[in-house]
Amino acid sequence: MLHIRSRLLACLVVGCLAGAAWAVSVEEPNLTPDQIAEFLRTAKVVSSKSVGKGVTGISRLTLSDGKITHDAAFQPVDETKPMMEFATGRREMNFRDSWHFNLAAYELAKLLGLESMIPVHVERKWGGRSGSLSWWVPFKWDEGDRLKGKIQPPDAEAWNQQMYRMRVFSQLVYDTDRNLGNVLITEEWKLWMIDFTRAFRLYNDLENPKNLVKCDRQLLEKLKQLTLEQVEKATKPHLTKSEMKAVVARRDKIVALFEKMAKEKGENEVFY
Repeated sequence: MLHIRSRLLACLVVGCLAGAAWAVSVEEPNLTPDQIAEFLRTAKVVSSKSVGKGVTGISRLTLSDGKITHDAAFQPVDETKPMMEFATGRREMNFRDSWHFNLAAYELAKLLGLESMIPVHVERKWGGRSGSLSWWVPFKWDEGDRLKGKIQPPDAEAWNQQMYRMRVFSQLVYDTDRNLGNVLITEEWKLWMIDFTRAFRLYNDLENPKNLVKCDRQLLEKLKQLTLEQVEKATKPHLTKSEMKAVVARRDKIVALFEKMAKEKGENEVFY
C-alpha cells in the first residue's frame, strides 16, 4: 500500500484531479534550470492551498513574476526523533524527516548528471517557515497507477534505463521512502523522482543492494569521480558531515558491487 504522505505529495507536485491521478495538461514555460530556480526564489506567492491531511505540512503555492504563473510544492517539515515506530511495526533509530534532504538530493543529482530526473528545488521561506520549494511538474501517471493499469512503455529498454538510474540514486542517498507514489511519469515517458525528506540515513551499507541490476556507464564514472569535498560543497548546510560521509561510503559500495557484477557477468550485461 502506498504511504498516504507520498500519495498526497504526488497529487501536490503534479496537480491531480479529485479522486484521480490524472494531471491537467498545460504548456510548460521554456526555462533553464537556473531560470526556474530564480523564479522559485523570487516570484510572488499569489495563492496557496494546504493538501489533505499529510504529516509533512505540504502546501501548493501559485507563483507569479508578472510574466509567468506556475505552481510549486512547499515542504517545511523538519522533524527529528531518537526512535520512530511506523504502522508496519518497523522501527528506525535517529529518525529524521526534513525538507533539507530535498535540497541535498537535487544538488547531489546535479553532480551526477541526474538533475533532469528531479524537479528543481530551492530553499525559501513562506508563512514564517523555511522549507524546500519545488517546481510543479506535469505527469500522466505515477508508477502505482501505471502498474495497476498494466500500462507498458512504448520503449521498454529506454524505460528500464531510467529505472536503473533511479535505483542507483536511491541507494546512494539511502531513501527509505522511494515508493510507487513518488515516481512520476509524463506522457512522453519521462521519469521524475519526488520527495526525499526521508533519505540520507547515516548507514554506510546499502538499503537494498538487490535493486542494483544495471548501471549507466556515464553515471558510474561520475560516481567514481565523486569526492567528499564535492558533496560537502554541493549539499552544505543541508547535510551534516556524518551524512556526507555516509553518501561517499555508500558510493564505494555501489561502485564495488557493479565492478564485481561486471567481472562475473561481463561488462555488456551490467553497463549500458
